[in-house]
Amino acid sequence: MLSIIDSHTDPYWNLAAEEWLLGRFDRPVFRLWQNSPAVIIGRNQNALSEIDRDYADSHGIAVVRRLSGGGAVYHDLGNINYTFIDACGRMENSSEMFRHFTAPVIAALAALGVNARLEGRNDLTIDGLKFSGNAIYVRAGRMMHHGTMLFSTSFDEMAAVLSTDGSKYSGRAVASRRSRVTNILPHLSEPMSVAEFMDFIGRQISADAERYEYSQEDLEAIGSLADSKYRTDEWNFAASPACSFSNTRKFAGGTLTLYADINRGSIGNLAFSGDWFFTRDTAGFCEAMRGCPYTKEKIAGRLSELPTGEYFNGITPEELCSLFFT
Repeated sequence: MLSIIDSHTDPYWNLAAEEWLLGRFDRPVFRLWQNSPAVIIGRNQNALSEIDRDYADSHGIAVVRRLSGGGAVYHDLGNINYTFIDACGRMENSSEMFRHFTAPVIAALAALGVNARLEGRNDLTIDGLKFSGNAIYVRAGRMMHHGTMLFSTSFDEMAAVLSTDGSKYSGRAVASRRSRVTNILPHLSEPMSVAEFMDFIGRQISADAERYEYSQEDLEAIGSLADSKYRTDEWNFAASPACSFSNTRKFAGGTLTLYADINRGSIGNLAFSGDWFFTRDTAGFCEAMRGCPYTKEKIAGRLSELPTGEYFNGITPEELCSLFFT
């Protein structure tokens, strides 16, 4: 395994680095890194519905879209991010991937006397309070798992910039974030700085790894990708598509909004936004549904032929079918 302990804190550069590293090596990679204040939104989210953009702009908080699914998260220099990149191998579903790649983090925290555990699909908790959200992305037989570790993050800034519609997110940590999340620092038996914590985690997880330093080629490629993609409004603030029908529903597997053009009784253009997880890009699903007659029977039949669990982890074909109708 290659190990990268990164000193870059530019959120745009850091997200570009993840994409570059995903296709750069055929060996496993572990990366530990930090962002200056930023909101990192899921691949399929509508940024403007997830954040208070005026607050973000006035406080210098970057908004960056990542490759993976899931919801919006707040980063600052009191938070540590970790990334594992590997071949998909024998891991067949997202639940197995989450278990596999959070295990080293849980073990490293245990060495500090912190009893962390994986709860739900993708959250790490201490005493039932969330300190880490995780997400995955799969491309060409390679997968990337990344997560956060709230160490001494500002919950005031988090709550202010992640200002969202409370009715849409009832039951989530946005409306009452202080009571549902925690930093790691208060749970340590001995205090340490965030730099000391990052060094400890890096040594614990990558003790047997080969340290990797970015080459000049890496630096130039990552910088170019950051400028051409991750710093652009086209990527970070992608508008919802024009459509003749839209519907939003919240399922156990995430919140989805469907946008569809219905032409002469058949499905035309189709798109989704929301905070679900996936192991296959939804574009393939949208193309497979094109031309399907717009009836419950035909849509249910088409869905039964598709690997819907790969496009929408934790959301059933029956739930997807219901989204097509008010």
